[in-house]
Amino acid sequence: MPLTSDAGLVRAIGARQLTASIVNVTIGAGIFVLPAVASAGLGAAAPIAYVVCAAVMALIVCCFAAAGSRVSLTGGIYAYVETAFGPFVGFLAGVLYFVTATFAVASVSNAFAGSIGALWPAAASPAARAVVIGGLFAMLAIVNVRGVTPGVRVVEIMAIAKLLPLLILVVAGIWLVNPVYLRWEGLPGATSIGQTAIVLIFAFVGLEVALVPSGEVRDPARTVPRALFSALAITTTLYLLIQTVAQGLLGAAMASFATAPLAEAAGRVLGQGGRLLVLLGAVVSMFGYVSGDMLGSPRTLFAFARAGVLPATIARVHPRFHTPYIAIVLHACIVASVSISSSFRQLAVLANVAALTLYLMCVTASYELQRRDVRTDGAIPFAVPGGPVIPILAAAAIVWLLSNATRREFGVEALVLAVATLFYFIRRTGGQL
Repeated sequence: MPLTSDAGLVRAIGARQLTASIVNVTIGAGIFVLPAVASAGLGAAAPIAYVVCAAVMALIVCCFAAAGSRVSLTGGIYAYVETAFGPFVGFLAGVLYFVTATFAVASVSNAFAGSIGALWPAAASPAARAVVIGGLFAMLAIVNVRGVTPGVRVVEIMAIAKLLPLLILVVAGIWLVNPVYLRWEGLPGATSIGQTAIVLIFAFVGLEVALVPSGEVRDPARTVPRALFSALAITTTLYLLIQTVAQGLLGAAMASFATAPLAEAAGRVLGQGGRLLVLLGAVVSMFGYVSGDMLGSPRTLFAFARAGVLPATIARVHPRFHTPYIAIVLHACIVASVSISSSFRQLAVLANVAALTLYLMCVTASYELQRRDVRTDGAIPFAVPGGPVIPILAAAAIVWLLSNATRREFGVEALVLAVATLFYFIRRTGGQL
């Protein structure tokens, strides 16, 4: 069944709100840990990996901007790919997105509960941990059911709150860096850069979550490109500053602080108070990530139901708040259950390959949408510089990153897609599509 209009939804998300949403989802818990990973892989030359990731993401963002300005329906990548290639391929893209997002946010919410337990020992027991996770998703579900505007406000507040500790670390620490710690021992090889980049790229991903509620974005042909490029510029600049300051404060020792390198760096500059500030910042960042996911991911379930893949009840819009309330509640229940059970850990390996595969799908969809000149709302779409050159370069860059993945990761993804394919055709045979 082809995509239809998003009747009943309110276009309340502007450029500022969408930029904040992308920044909020992108700058997640990872940046509090990944500087140690980058340092372990490349040492003082770690900024190379950030630049490589930013360059790859710039290519991908061009394709996302083009697709998002042409397809303004709720569903994000799912809607882009389905419009370009039809229901089946769109369904596979939606499955990859939802599975990846589900396990990613379950992992972050689990870490959130663990961090709360570290700060407040009474919350460290299994029962208290379950209450924390359940309460987290119940609260965010209520906020998002009551309207997209309150949901966006929470995202904006969290985006600011999570940036403050990082900015304080940068401003306070940049004057105390040791230049010796920033000297490169030599230019790293392409293999080392690739192996570091395929991990570090996930400090940049997340924009696909923020783009899911495209049916609630004002003037998407202008808003989506502006928000994407603004968010990429903000995150790249901040990441380079954070890596430089942390490396300049800790040197080669940063790799040994794998669980909390930024907290250690803050402790060197601001003492125990600085360390606590960054640890609290990590908790806020995790909460911000989950709040961003609760704004975006339920719309994938809404899009599935709208297309007939899931029961039509899930596509209902609240008559008062104009939100996909059943999809929001269902998503909260699913993710909370997965997080509490911790069974998601066995499938966490799927996330890296699945995210890049999703991006590859969107890149090819962007090319097809441009070739057919698709315009779902009649507005003048974003023109990608260089025409088909950018999608081709983006696809090549994604394939290069994927070449650093393992057979096991590809095997898990293949299994998920095989099960999804079987489900799709069973539903179709039963006359549900």
